[in-house]
Amino acid sequence: MSTTAPRPAPVSPASGVVGVLDRYFLISERGSTVGREIRGGIVTFVAMSYIIVLNPIILGGTDGTGAFLGGGDAASAQVKIAATTALVAGLLSIAMGVVSKMPIAMAAGLGLNAVVAYGIALMPGMTWADAMGIVVLEGLLILVLVLTGVRQAVFNAVPAELKVSISVGIGLFIAFIGVVNAGFVRTGAGTPVELGIGGSIASWPLLVFVVGLIVSIVLWIKQTRGALLISIVATTVLAFLIETFGHVQGGAEGTGWASNVPVWPGSPVAAPDFSLVGQVSLLGSFEKLTFITVVLLVFTLLLADFFDTMGTMVAIGGAAGLLDAQGNPPRTKQILVVDSLGAVAGGAGSVSSNTAYIESSAGVADGARTGLASVVTGAAFLLATFLSPLVLMVPAEAAAPALVVVGFLMMTQITGIDWKNLEVAIPAFLVIALMPFTYSITVGLGAGFVTFVLIKVLLGKGRQVHALMWVAAVMFVLYFVRGPIQALVG
Repeated sequence: MSTTAPRPAPVSPASGVVGVLDRYFLISERGSTVGREIRGGIVTFVAMSYIIVLNPIILGGTDGTGAFLGGGDAASAQVKIAATTALVAGLLSIAMGVVSKMPIAMAAGLGLNAVVAYGIALMPGMTWADAMGIVVLEGLLILVLVLTGVRQAVFNAVPAELKVSISVGIGLFIAFIGVVNAGFVRTGAGTPVELGIGGSIASWPLLVFVVGLIVSIVLWIKQTRGALLISIVATTVLAFLIETFGHVQGGAEGTGWASNVPVWPGSPVAAPDFSLVGQVSLLGSFEKLTFITVVLLVFTLLLADFFDTMGTMVAIGGAAGLLDAQGNPPRTKQILVVDSLGAVAGGAGSVSSNTAYIESSAGVADGARTGLASVVTGAAFLLATFLSPLVLMVPAEAAAPALVVVGFLMMTQITGIDWKNLEVAIPAFLVIALMPFTYSITVGLGAGFVTFVLIKVLLGKGRQVHALMWVAAVMFVLYFVRGPIQALVG
């Protein structure tokens, strides 16, 4: 049975301004209307706008020098990140709609921002500007790979199970970040980690997290549009009421809010602060880290960014009934070019790599079939830049449940791994397990790649390993022993 929707029947084109939009975006040709595209674009925005709240939480910590993004305090950093996240998402979604003419919207990628925040920016001596420079380099590299047609070759070089394990591992890592940021999992007394406070849910903020998680799960199971955004808003309101009447902050140590205190931020509307744009050091990382380390960080980010878009565009094209006989959506190269520029723009804006969002399928389910829907989504993101002060009243306990749900969604891909084929299942397991266990996506990725090549060699199957996998494995080995190497040469 086919997994794609039937191609919609064409309708009669309109005239005037509507007719211009109709002809450019092929609206009638794809069986849609301008009104349906506008509605679909709004639905997509509601489905993915949670990133405006979550990206500041992921990128809101300090870098390897102890500084916040933008050089101010944590609160100012979050407001700037929220505004710029919406700005970049808005511009890229519009660009994707205009160039690709497909109903695919873009924003900062969850998982990709975790790589930047925890795998790159926290390295000793690294600044946020250096980390964002690596994001730009990764985007430029992917753009070159797309334009030269090499992207497909790299895609084919990595075994399917390892591709799946990357997404699954990042999903588990994101979920772990969520429970840690909310204080639901903490350093234990005599154990590495434990539940809440002394092994129990012993504070109002922890209860807020539990309620938020339950709400998120129920809304998602019920397939409620905008489930994560609704959950964040509802749980924030609950946290606001608890703080207003219970004055949780300032109570016993360890029982307060993990990050933002849910109080009204004054005016919820303010002129957006885009000062993060351009705060990037393209080659600064080479002054702080070894050449091999920088190359591997670019490679790690590239792999984390590499496979999602190809799957996303096929999934959305299928849902819209727009795939060709080979199973590819129209204007594939244009989609990949804009997506590659998303990494460049995200790095230049200091908000991490932007990528195509599978949540665009929400708009498609509501009737969107063309790039006009993405333009509408982008316009909504641009309007949202004026609401960035609101992120300050969203505590981690209210936002973290969304990270757990996203982690679950990424984990569902684990069925794509053949666990009976031990030669690739064991490396895949190491990728998945070591990402959260070591709090490093790079370490998990490297362990899986090196183990895969090592197993093949020891079994006499070295010739089955693609040359690019050999190169990656050797580089990861050098990365793992960079400390002793630096000691010897230094």
